[in-house]
Amino acid sequence: MPQYILFHKPYGVLSQFTPEDGARSLAEFDLPPGVYPAGRLDKDSEGLLLLTDDGPLIEQLLHPRYQKPKTYWVLVERLPDAAALEKMRAGLRIEDYTTLPCEVQLLDPQPAVAPRDPPVRVRKSVQDWWLAITVVEGKNRQVRKMTAAIGHPTLRLQRRSIANLELGDLAPGQWKAIARTDIHWGTDAAGTPVDRTTAGGVAVRYRSPGERPPRNVVRSAGRNDAGSARVGDGKSKGSGNGGRSRNAAPTRQPGNWFTSKK
Repeated sequence: MPQYILFHKPYGVLSQFTPEDGARSLAEFDLPPGVYPAGRLDKDSEGLLLLTDDGPLIEQLLHPRYQKPKTYWVLVERLPDAAALEKMRAGLRIEDYTTLPCEVQLLDPQPAVAPRDPPVRVRKSVQDWWLAITVVEGKNRQVRKMTAAIGHPTLRLQRRSIANLELGDLAPGQWKAIARTDIHWGTDAAGTPVDRTTAGGVAVRYRSPGERPPRNVVRSAGRNDAGSARVGDGKSKGSGNGGRSRNAAPTRQPGNWFTSKK
């Protein structure tokens, strides 16, 4: 029977089971055998990570035709003004692409987020501020690049939700098992793709197989997300094999459903 795990990835941990370059990995958290991250978070990002051995679900999660709203709490340097936030909401030109519309709001009151180890640098003369940012796409370190583009560098990033799945009160390093029926987005009761909107009205498009994605949607399950590498987040090198380095001894082998993305 397939397994579905919600995990709170701590800061400084790779989204893979094989340690690399001295960094911590998922192997130290006593996760169930056989599961793989469905998406990633960078080593310097925290928060919700879904792990499963359900190959078709992973394929759906990673394929860019299925947009999934992901919400991040982002601690930025200095308080952004209304004009800066509106620029983010409308879409920003970053490198060779323009971001899709997103939700951005100041968290007021500011959330009581547990201190990070190591702590975020603090300057007495600068006020830092938590934002809630919901995006429906996921390019390499996108949220960090978005806040930098409006002049407010990201100091800390925590993923709070993926579609209907929420981090809740899971502490860093903790995980819990959920049922397949707890995971749903983008389909009606019959499993047919249905367009949605986020709570703030941002359109979320769930494309049907074979439909051509728009030009500003990533066409492969390569670099992904608000601090992500190869689909979801994580600067670690990997080819969809759980982030295992080429020279590392094999640990977990994916099933026959797995195909690397080109």
